[in-house]
This record gives sequence, C-alpha cells and structure tokens, in this order.
Amino acid sequence: MDNREKFSPADYLYMRRALQLAANGRWHVSPNPMVGAVIVDRTGRIIGEGWHRHYGGPHAEVNAVNSVSESDRSLLGESTIYVTLEPCSHYGKTPPCARLLTDIGIGRVVVGAGDPNPKVSGRGVAMIRAAGIRVDEGLLAEECRALNKTFMTAHSLHRPFVTLKWAQSSDGFMDHKRSEDEAAAKFSTPLSSLIVHERRASHDAIAVGGRTAVADRPRLDTRLIAGPSPRKIVFDRHGLADMDCYLHVTGDEPLADVLESLYREHNITSLLVEGGASLLDSFIDSGLWDEAYIEESAVCLGEKGAVRAPSLPSVMLDDVQETDGNRICRYVNFPKSR
Repeated sequence: MDNREKFSPADYLYMRRALQLAANGRWHVSPNPMVGAVIVDRTGRIIGEGWHRHYGGPHAEVNAVNSVSESDRSLLGESTIYVTLEPCSHYGKTPPCARLLTDIGIGRVVVGAGDPNPKVSGRGVAMIRAAGIRVDEGLLAEECRALNKTFMTAHSLHRPFVTLKWAQSSDGFMDHKRSEDEAAAKFSTPLSSLIVHERRASHDAIAVGGRTAVADRPRLDTRLIAGPSPRKIVFDRHGLADMDCYLHVTGDEPLADVLESLYREHNITSLLVEGGASLLDSFIDSGLWDEAYIEESAVCLGEKGAVRAPSLPSVMLDDVQETDGNRICRYVNFPKSR
C-alpha cells in the first residue's frame, strides 16, 4: 500500500498544518527538532494544536493535548493526532510523548518522519502500537525531514550539519591586499548581511580559523536581527588566537573526529563555517560539509585581490538568489531526499 492509498486528502491537509506549526519553533528549540501536532476529531474539526516552543519545554504533542478544551476531552479516543516527527519514547527533559498518547487513549496517530535519534528511532511508534493504537507513518515524510535537516543529519551521521559560507569578488578573491590595521574587504550588501545573520541564528555554532580570528576579530553574532547568536568556535591549531569567548579546537586531530566531538560532547547539531580560506578548504577537501552559500559581489579586485576563494563543482549548484546586485549561490553536498 502506497501513501496515496493509506492517506486521504484531509490527512495531507492536517499534516501540512502541523508543519506550519512546527516552523514556529525555529531559532528556539535546537538542538531539539521543530515539531508540530494537530488533533482532529472524527468529524474533521481541529480540537487541539501545538508545537515545540523552546528547548527544554513541553513537546508538540503535550501542547496540543493541553490545548484541547474540557468539553472536547471526551473526543480524544476517537480523534487523530498528526505529528511531524515520531513521538519520543524516553525520559529526557520531559516525559515521553508516546506514553502520553497511550495514556489518553488517542484513536489514531499519523506520523510524518521517523526520529533518527537512537533513543527514539522506532521505539515511539512501537510503544503506541503495543497499546493497540493505530499508527500510520510517512505522511509528507520528505517535507518533515527537510524541515529538520540539521537534526536528521546530526543524529544519522553523528556530526553537526555543516554549512560553509563566504563572500567573494567577481574575480574570485575573498579579500584585498591590506596593511596590518586595514579592514577586510566587504562584499555583502545591507540586505545580504541580514540574510547572513538569519543563517547564523539557525546554527548552534559558528567557526572561523585562527588567523581569521586574530586578523579580523569577527563578532560572529546576530546583532542585525532578533535571533540567538551561535556559539563561537576557532580552529586554532597553531595557538594564534587568545580569545576566551571561543571554544578552541587545537592539535592535529582529524576533522571527522573534531566534528564527532562537537556533536557528542558539546551537543552541537549544526555548524556554520565562515572562513578563512584554508579552513573552508579543509572542509571541502574532506567532503565533510552539507550546504554552502557563496555570495558573489559585482566588485572586481583585479591586481588588488588577495586570498583566492575556494571553488566547488558546478554540479553541486542548487539555487541562485539575486540580492542587491549580488548573487548568493547555494551548493549542496547531499541527496535532496535526505
């Protein structure tokens, strides 16, 4: 049986609503995933909605159940809950949502995507089915996975989802020749700078190399928007940067081991790498990256150019956005289905 037979048009409608709700948790729930839930009675009336609002707070299913009015509580046994991610089955900062759904005797559970977290991964669905409750899986699964691509990648590959970002001149330079006290070349526009800060807010951590940290003293924050600032990491194998506000990566440990450590020991599920060129090249050469955003300015540096920008194969180009005369090119290093 394929999804066209298993799910009705109404099922798709309610799951899309759950996805809308889930997106409200952006910037607030990481390293947890964004999750939305909708409860519908047997007549097709929505009697409860919820989403995971902030890390450590109640999950989407809990908020949806709590939103059901007292007059509608008796309807739960014949109602369907649509949830974008498999309900959790373990005790963490909150009790397991799978247990909640069995305790209230929900009539049916429709799940968008499975949870790759080994603490859950199939156990939530199994717990609900063991209670005799019908569970249908895989509704809008691709959309549900895409919403939480960083979470999915981190728990599947045991490393952060890695995004590379840099800006360059039209002739492929990341900077101009400058004196020790001279500022770095600026290629971003006011609008593209806002986009950069939004991207920073969507990552748990942001990384630069030691030389970049010393030469530019980048703030690496989200001062242009209201979003949270990521943790700062400096890859400083030569001990150049003396900055207490950074998490320092030192030594000659393989990059794969460093990323696994950031995931396992520091709970970092997404990492934005902003430079410099040698650090970006190390990620590209290792293949340990998932997305890249390259801002191409109309400015040509010519003989003033310094520091050649990295290059990526054109086959990885996925999208181009025009912004105030600049081009922001998105490259991908993963199957679209991931």
